[in-house]
Amino acid sequence: MGAPRLIVGISGASGAIYGHTALKALRLAGVETHLVISRSGQITIAHELKIKISELSALADVVYRFDDIGAAISSGSFPTMGMLVAPCSIRTLAEIASGVTSSLLTRAADVVLKERRRLVLMVRETPFHLGHLRSMTQVTEMGAIVMPPVPAFYTCPVTIEDIVNHSVGRALDLFGLNNNLTPRWGESIGIGSTR
Repeated sequence: MGAPRLIVGISGASGAIYGHTALKALRLAGVETHLVISRSGQITIAHELKIKISELSALADVVYRFDDIGAAISSGSFPTMGMLVAPCSIRTLAEIASGVTSSLLTRAADVVLKERRRLVLMVRETPFHLGHLRSMTQVTEMGAIVMPPVPAFYTCPVTIEDIVNHSVGRALDLFGLNNNLTPRWGESIGIGSTR
């Protein structure tokens, strides 16, 4: 397969910066990225990041239209390490949980689950009601990892970038990808650190 290959999905929840940061980090790590952005995700990117979709898309190796159900990432025969959805809207979560998919983003996530590959969902919503929690339980039972981007303050973040980097760094850790996005407890900060 060559370079490690990861699918990145960006849905319409607030937090497009998580997907943007992940794409930049994955490029630095030499990971081949396959990007799909939901229709709502495109709107959120324009509003929150103030960049063109083409600028964000340039960070990925391959970009798919959200409605391209025949794309490579819609098939289990296309090998990947898995998929990161950053951010993951509640609608996207619910589609994945139900297995009833309406776009390439949720189809690709469904394929990752059926192939028993790693699926990490950076769910962005608060507060949660019982339906949200049930969807999270359901995808977890199916093999996904629900990882809301909750900031850690033991790193003493100073900027929004520090907070975002910590969450994205921890998400990439779940794929076994080395990254320097966040200080490490016991290494650069905290008890036993070498700082």
